Amino acid sequence: MTPYEHKVQYYETDGMGIVHHSNYIRWFEEARVELLDQLGYGYDRIEAEGFGSPVLEVHCKYKTMSRFGDTVLIFAQITEYSGTRMALHYEIRDAQTNALRCEGDSRHCFMGRDNRPVSLKRSWPALDRVFTAQLQSQNTENDSEV
Repeated sequence: MTPYEHKVQYYETDGMGIVHHSNYIRWFEEARVELLDQLGYGYDRIEAEGFGSPVLEVHCKYKTMSRFGDTVLIFAQITEYSGTRMALHYEIRDAQTNALRCEGDSRHCFMGRDNRPVSLKRSWPALDRVFTAQLQSQNTENDSEV
């Protein structure tokens, strides 16, 4: 999958001229939205079908600083998928130097219009197959890198 590219905006920085820590979590979401778009199931389509995917947890480890004007690449990948829950891992890297700026994880569940948990395996088999295939593809890529 193609990483999401983001140019750091002035308003995202703090009084020290570095990106405020809260923005990295927002960038995770931007990259997750882009990943779903690339898979052909953007949030607009998912919501139109009556499903939601709220965040259950998010973790972030800050490594180095980003500053106004920097361009970062955000790599998002599905690391776990059960049909009812999904986890993603993110890496944010400087586009020029490839320096790791931040990495983290998020966990999500799937809900129907009634705000109750649903299994995509039963409720939307086509999307379930896409997420399963993406996870298997990434696992194959990771195994070949070892």
